[in-house]
Amino acid sequence: MKKLLLSALLMLCVSAFAQKQYTLLSPDKDITVTIEAGEQLTYAVTHGNTCVLTPSPIGMQLDNGTKLGTKPVVKSAKTRSVNQTLASPLYKKAEIPEVFNELTLTFKGNYKVVFRAYDAGVAYRFETDFRKPIVIENETADFNFDADYQGLIPYVLRRAGQEGDLIQQQFYNSFENTYTRTNLSQMDPEKLAFLPLLVELNDGKKAVITEADLEDFPGLYLYNPKGDNGLSAMHAGYPKTREQGGHNNLQWFVKERENYVAKTAGKRAFPWRIVTISENDKELANNDLVYLLASPNRIGDVSWIKPGKVAWDWWNAWNIYGVDFPAGINNDTYKYYIDFASQYGIEYVILDEGWAVNKQADLFQVVPEIDIKELVDYGDERNVGIVLWVGYAAIDKDMEHVCQHYADMGVKGFKVDFMDGDDQMIVDFYYRMAETAARHHLFIDFHGAYKPTGLNRTYPNVLNHEGVYGLEQAKWDNNSDLVTNEVTIPFIRMVAGPMDYTQGAMKNANKNNFAAIYTEPMSQGTRCRQLAEYVIFESPFNMLCDSPSNYLKEDECTQFIARVPTVWDETIVLDGKVGEYLVIARRKDFRWYVGAITNWEERDLYLDLSVLPNFGAKSGHIFRDGPNANRVARDYVSETAQVMGNKVKVHLAKGGGAVIVF
Repeated sequence: MKKLLLSALLMLCVSAFAQKQYTLLSPDKDITVTIEAGEQLTYAVTHGNTCVLTPSPIGMQLDNGTKLGTKPVVKSAKTRSVNQTLASPLYKKAEIPEVFNELTLTFKGNYKVVFRAYDAGVAYRFETDFRKPIVIENETADFNFDADYQGLIPYVLRRAGQEGDLIQQQFYNSFENTYTRTNLSQMDPEKLAFLPLLVELNDGKKAVITEADLEDFPGLYLYNPKGDNGLSAMHAGYPKTREQGGHNNLQWFVKERENYVAKTAGKRAFPWRIVTISENDKELANNDLVYLLASPNRIGDVSWIKPGKVAWDWWNAWNIYGVDFPAGINNDTYKYYIDFASQYGIEYVILDEGWAVNKQADLFQVVPEIDIKELVDYGDERNVGIVLWVGYAAIDKDMEHVCQHYADMGVKGFKVDFMDGDDQMIVDFYYRMAETAARHHLFIDFHGAYKPTGLNRTYPNVLNHEGVYGLEQAKWDNNSDLVTNEVTIPFIRMVAGPMDYTQGAMKNANKNNFAAIYTEPMSQGTRCRQLAEYVIFESPFNMLCDSPSNYLKEDECTQFIARVPTVWDETIVLDGKVGEYLVIARRKDFRWYVGAITNWEERDLYLDLSVLPNFGAKSGHIFRDGPNANRVARDYVSETAQVMGNKVKVHLAKGGGAVIVF
């Protein structure tokens, strides 16, 4: 009886294929992709005995009436297998095994669809071969499931004052929200979800949907307008008219959109649509598919790109104290930040918003209190680089001259903010910004940004993306559970790539005494949690969010933060469960760092270190929650951790964390 039920389930997952059918297996043969070229091109996915996707239509509609994927006629089918190692500089590991099987179907009508099966998931993309430019009206990208599974859905936060229907209003957003747990059929049909998002399958397996190699095309949203078990694609229309405005006149508002999503080259490859598949949760926190599916390095030599940490001013509201000058946006304050960074070997200081004249969107108009060249020279003498925050509209109007001017001055990079969308025009800006900055040896940290799609491989000078509900929310949000969010995003958002969460708070609060205070912010959870997040979160350009004055009072913690690497040679996830806890081990050179964080549940973890290659340490240094951390979140213990038979016991307080260096 059990075998009959299993057979029926798999028949439901792959359907009864009436016409041409093609099958692609993952290298380990656990994943099967079944493609049908019937009335509509569809694909279905199974993992072992688990249905991942039932037949799901895919296609593209052009403005001339051409419908790619509708009544497809297959001209040829070619397969290939790849098994090699890919170098991955400035990443969470120095190299990645690139192992996949590929099926390319060439169709009548000058297009192809490429399917790939990895052991960690599947992906597909369209490729077209038209002589002239084409206009894409719409894309069909459905993800159909065999049951009404629960998902962790990051809904777009709709902003007030936007024009158009409820869907159109959501294309203006910063891609920041916590996750709503809901059955697929119960998703709000009027809300878009941005990527990545997670669907819980049978057998404890999970699927995370995202995209890679997003270029010259709008980003993908998913929604469920039918109230069924499926998700459907939605894209922002191409901007028809725009108006400069928004935050300090640094944004562009789309007043009207075209009835198409992209106008693009006729001969090209389109973004990859990805479904990662995990047998256990910890696999999600170490997935490389987005990086593997991105276009290769376009800038050549990357030796000039220096990842590292940065002393940040905005989160702590320039709150330095014990000095003989007024703190604020002035050279004296930033010299204090530079002196602090130099003392601890921190690579950068950032000048966030305020150094350029407000509301002018002109990066050549600097406020009189700031002399950037003087700060650059002061930093150079102390081995500290200067990074400038810039708004989207300000840098886009004169990108080449701005980059040349500040690169010539000695500035090291830009934090670019307030794009707040991912239509084709904004996506194109990312590539122009990355390429222009690279020519001038500047690195980029994108804020107000959509999720990463592998741009950090194509342009390795793009060190970081925001696109995450980060610690900045603690300045104003009294209602969100950031602790639970922090043990969720590594399994979902971090699948897409690095994220600028901006951790490092020295004021820490438990569940009962947290309060959002804009000018004197604190974190949720313990002090050791903040330390562990420098290991847990992937962030090649990593902020120290708190005031230098506070760090100077917490020398031991600051020494650790200053020395922890931001890129790694090896990453191994030791244990974890979505929304509950996570333990990650990362190696740089000959040193292992193990970080652990939990939700609001106190727990003991028994870490098996025998899975770490060539591990032979008998002891390490641990920062762990102190005996009173549940009462006073900043309580911690710094001591030697003994390794007994390759195992270490770690106790985590409520909202707690620990980090061990071997």
